[in-house]
Amino acid sequence: MNNQVIEKAKQHFATIVSEQLERIEKMKTAKEWIDYSKIKPLIIGFCWGDGIGPIISQETQRLLEELLSEELREGKLKFKPIDGLTIENRVKHMKAIPDDVLEELKTCHVILKAPTTTPEKGGPYPNIESANVAMRRELDLFANVRPVKVPKQGINWIFFRENTEGAYILGSKGIQVTDDLAVDFKVITKQGAERIIRMAFDYAQKSGLNDVTVVTKANVVKTTDGLFLETAERVSRDYPGVKWEGWYIDIMTAKLVDPKRRTQFKVMVLPNLYGDILTDEAAEFQGGVGTAGSANIGKQYAMFEAIHGSAPRMIKEGRGQYADPSSLIRAAAMMLDHIGMKEKAAKLEKSLEICQQFERKLTITGRDNGATGREFCDYILETLKSHNLEQKYKKFTS
Repeated sequence: MNNQVIEKAKQHFATIVSEQLERIEKMKTAKEWIDYSKIKPLIIGFCWGDGIGPIISQETQRLLEELLSEELREGKLKFKPIDGLTIENRVKHMKAIPDDVLEELKTCHVILKAPTTTPEKGGPYPNIESANVAMRRELDLFANVRPVKVPKQGINWIFFRENTEGAYILGSKGIQVTDDLAVDFKVITKQGAERIIRMAFDYAQKSGLNDVTVVTKANVVKTTDGLFLETAERVSRDYPGVKWEGWYIDIMTAKLVDPKRRTQFKVMVLPNLYGDILTDEAAEFQGGVGTAGSANIGKQYAMFEAIHGSAPRMIKEGRGQYADPSSLIRAAAMMLDHIGMKEKAAKLEKSLEICQQFERKLTITGRDNGATGREFCDYILETLKSHNLEQKYKKFTS
């Protein structure tokens, strides 16, 4: 009996190894970076998601329509709604991303995505894979980029989280060997580690920050995390002007809450699971995960999203109109920056910061003792259109 169980587990593992070797070959022959300046119209896909997703999407789209009115009118940009990424449609097809929806996504150059519900074992929906994880894999969105800024506390962090490897890429491919034994898998490849680490070092050099922290647990997880750290050491040789050091994930989570140490971190790069944990912790300094946006970047596609969940409880309790759209708005600003519209991206980001962190004429609490998402977006829109936006921002940040 034990021999049969072991043989089955070996076959399962062999399949995973084969798939990963095939993925490495694809990375070796991947296309170069897309040039957005040569595309007309540039198509922005809108995935409105589940729960509070459609509510915060509608508000974010209103801001973008105002900010991009000229480009939309001239046909330089086009919005494309993609409706099929709801939990109901995914369950209907029993796929994280139904085939027809994936083809629609591939017709877009960039995607703005509201939160989607991720089923879990024992929950009300079949335990299908996360739409986020599937999208990152299918579109090869290997870099998850999350900035966190709190000027009052001297915090200016940017995280480069690897998106297509680590524990997450195989999170749905573990094996229940027996009733007593369950095994999950983690994978790091030289090619996957190098492209995210090089992206972080490149950003540090071009931005003038010149400081990279590589976060692993290589002292214990010696093979996979060890390869990530070794790759960082090798990549660093191409960036002699960039200072770097390795930190372990456990002490790193502690040092982010240390006011004496945290302001010294600038650019951080880390494998998938550690990046998920650390960026959620970091977002709390900015006001919580509801305030932070996220970029998922590949060479041919890019997806920008709110980092929080779909908040089904808010919908169930009739509080959806009080949902905070800040995370998706920040993601929209990151999207504009990525496609080369840096001035408009900065304008949207500054307007959000003024309303959210500095002036604070309205506050969102998620309940009826605070502003609705519509009221808060009206406030941002008013700030965005004001003639003294730059002076106001300088006053608050000087």
